[in-house]
Amino acid sequence: MHRWLGRRVVVRSLLGLSAALIAAAAACGGAPTEPGAESAVANVAAKVAQAAAAVTGQDAKLADAYEKGHYVGFDTHTYPGTSVMKAWKEAPGSPYQWVGYYLPSPCHANTSWVGKRDTLIAMGWGLAAVYVGQQTWGKAPRTLSASALAALRKKTNCATDFISADEGTREADDAVSRATAEGFPKGSVIFLDIERMETIPPAMRDYYNAWTTRMLATGQYVPGIYAHQHNAQTVFDDVTALFENAGRTEMPRFWVAGGKGFDEGRAPQDVGYAFAGVWQGVIDVARSVATIKLPVDVNVAKWASPSESGVNVQ
Repeated sequence: MHRWLGRRVVVRSLLGLSAALIAAAAACGGAPTEPGAESAVANVAAKVAQAAAAVTGQDAKLADAYEKGHYVGFDTHTYPGTSVMKAWKEAPGSPYQWVGYYLPSPCHANTSWVGKRDTLIAMGWGLAAVYVGQQTWGKAPRTLSASALAALRKKTNCATDFISADEGTREADDAVSRATAEGFPKGSVIFLDIERMETIPPAMRDYYNAWTTRMLATGQYVPGIYAHQHNAQTVFDDVTALFENAGRTEMPRFWVAGGKGFDEGRAPQDVGYAFAGVWQGVIDVARSVATIKLPVDVNVAKWASPSESGVNVQ
């Protein structure tokens, strides 16, 4: 265990260097640069990842992502309908290879995606399972009595005042139940959506740490995180420590929203973080495929199916 943690320090240092290289490229965005300059820096970051892999004896997954390309996906609040999903998948030239799959969750009461997993898999869609957890909306969670919380829960399942370690544990169990009901196989990654925060309240750190810890403890699914670029580094550091404490050797999967300079030809790490496996760079736009227009968020990922491809089950 100690020997592994020592190697993690080396890996983190090397990944930090790769992130710094990508950030350096992004920082040049305000001045003219040569075409492909940022991609060149990103490729250097990939080589750094290969060096990290050599230290640990593992595959260079970050480097492989650049060498093998990336995958464009979208997510949208409400299931568009089976005929639409079929048309978007089969249309010549459609760039989309995977889709966000919204599990019923505290802050996503819509159930339109329920029961659609097998249908989408049969069409060839990759999936990213999303569990929309509690949000802060710029507010600090209040410490309410048990009776006050119970009264609030009679009105809603989604409220800043629910944010706590206990709630994180409870909702991890709910996420496992929901994903199981939808037929996601053991080892699939479930992404907890915690959105952007100007600052992260201590209660929110307790919440997502407890959610992650519980998911790791149950062993049914792998916890992933959907976070904003503004907070991603702090959340990644917290979650990575929990993976290490649980004896897990893989890097946690992170879906990062925000950033500048996005297009569908970019790699996830171009958001500015070497650990980003998915980059959501366009939010609430109308896109058309096969003359069918949808309101979507557009993403690029290093996996063809972010929840289910290449997951290592321990």
